[in-house]
This record gives sequence, C-alpha cells and structure tokens, in this order.
Amino acid sequence: MSAVAVSYTVAGPGDAPVVVLSNSLGATRGMWDPQVPALAERYRVVTYDSRGHGESPAPAGPYTLDDLVDDLVALLDEVGAERAHIAGLSLGGMTAMRLAVRDPQRLDRLALLCTSAKPDPQPFLDRAAAVRSGGTAPLAPAVAARWLTPGYAAEHPELVARLEAMIAGADDEGYAACAEVVATVDLREDLGRIAAPTLVVSGQEDLALPPAHQQVIADGIPDAELLTVSPGAHLANLEQTLQVTGALLGHFDPAGGTR
Repeated sequence: MSAVAVSYTVAGPGDAPVVVLSNSLGATRGMWDPQVPALAERYRVVTYDSRGHGESPAPAGPYTLDDLVDDLVALLDEVGAERAHIAGLSLGGMTAMRLAVRDPQRLDRLALLCTSAKPDPQPFLDRAAAVRSGGTAPLAPAVAARWLTPGYAAEHPELVARLEAMIAGADDEGYAACAEVVATVDLREDLGRIAAPTLVVSGQEDLALPPAHQQVIADGIPDAELLTVSPGAHLANLEQTLQVTGALLGHFDPAGGTR
C-alpha cells in the first residue's frame, strides 16, 4: 500500500528543528495538546492523525506497520524535514521504533511513551472484531478508562468526554485495521539495532501496556533512558503534563540550550 497524506498541524518557528508527535490507537493529534506549547517555543512541532484516525484518510485495510511508517516518512517529506525528533505513544511508538530501524537517517532522537515491542495480540484482535461489528462508539468508555487513572478521570470529566469522543470519531475500519497492526507487532529483535538516543516513558498505572513492556524496550535499545511517572495510565502525557513535557524537552535538547 502506498502512503496516505495524513492530516497534520504545525506549530513553532519555521526554521527550528522538527519534532513529530505520533498518536495512540484511538486518539487524534489532539492528545498532544498539553505538550505542544512548550515544545513549540523551541521546535517546529508537527502533530498528525495516523491513518484511520481523526481527519486523516482511512483507506481500506489491511494495514501493516510499514504502511504507517510510510505515512510518517511522507509527512516528513511534506513538511520538508530530512530529519526529525520523534515521540510516539502506544501505536505511535511502534511506528517510531520501526522508522528508527528501517529509515534511521530520518531520525535524530527518539521518545517512546507507553508502548510495546510485542503486545499481547488477542485483546487487539478482539477489539478489531468488536469495532467491525458495532463501531467504535460502544468501546469508547472502556478504552478511555484505561487512558487516565480513575482518580484523575473523576476530577476531569470534560477530558474524559473529549477522549471518548476521539475514540468514537475514529473510522471504524481504520481503527480496526490499526488495532490489527498492533496485534502483529514484534519488534523485539530490532531493538538492538536502534541507534538513535532514546527516552522510554512508562505510566506506572498503565493497564493497557504496563511498565514491563517499556522495560523490555529500555533493556533492548542501547543506552536507552527509562522514566516511570506516577500516577499515570496509558496516556501518561495527559496526567503528568509537566513531567512528560520536561522530559521530552530535556531529551530532545540534552545541552539544555535555547534557540
């Protein structure tokens, strides 16, 4: 399958180094809204909706992880970035890991949040089947419940409603095809080939992809740094905005300088 032209947004100075943020399964680029303002002070920040999500096309499946990487490479070409720092969460992290192995020349520094090199396939196959039979909306409350810790969700009902709307708004077939991509991922043998400086972030209370998954990644990628935040569930960047944003800034600019 050829790359699709994904929908994206750019913030920050046009001449700054590029940071690309890649979304979780079921989310849109809006999941990165808390990170964008601080990153955009120093970087040209590109957020996008993975195929089948948000405003991006949902071509007929099946998809492969390399299809999602092709979309990301085409996006880099579209915004004129020969190289970029890339942060991906969950599905976005899987896409970023594959890019780091397949097209390392396009990547400067890598951040992998709440993701896995080898997820348990059955829950994602079950979810794909459920979405094909009943759509994304019935699954939205259960999926969103894993994105925030219960306490944080109770304090932020407006955020919960927004997240549920993201999930319900995904194209049914696009979501199902992306869930099947997650079910097929096995990047364990590739981890040792990732040369980009890598930050791995875990949410201590992440029930979707618990910290053991990120430990495997951190152990497998040479010299990777592992950060665990708590309380934090699957979208740990939302609950621990300051800590995660600060970690990304520190990782992408290890010298700590400003433009």
